[in-house]
Amino acid sequence: MANPDNRAEKRSIGALGEDAVCQYLIGKGAEILCRNFTIRGGEIDIIAALDGYLLLVEVKTRRLNALVSGAAAVTPKKQQLLIRTAEAYLRRHPTDLQPRFDVAEVLYSGSFIRSINYFEHAFYA
Repeated sequence: MANPDNRAEKRSIGALGEDAVCQYLIGKGAEILCRNFTIRGGEIDIIAALDGYLLLVEVKTRRLNALVSGAAAVTPKKQQLLIRTAEAYLRRHPTDLQPRFDVAEVLYSGSFIRSINYFEHAFYA
């Protein structure tokens, strides 16, 4: 059975990364529309509007010395879940904005964000 303290720590670290990416996007002029949009079997961490795009952002927060990069963790299976979740969001919230799937890789050590690698058009539906 998973350690509840470990799950809580992972959520806390994930939220730290998501907060940093939201601030990054706001700094670029984006409007944050939704965080943690969830359906059964899928979640989109951040949904934002910027320059005619609906940004559908997967955030991966990793330690500086992680074996697998955050971007590499967005596997084809994960991409399909994100696409399915985005379709559900768009059914509930129709928009003229062009959907775009981005991935943000947040690197941290201790409780400090060290860097954000932001990949626009990380994959396509």
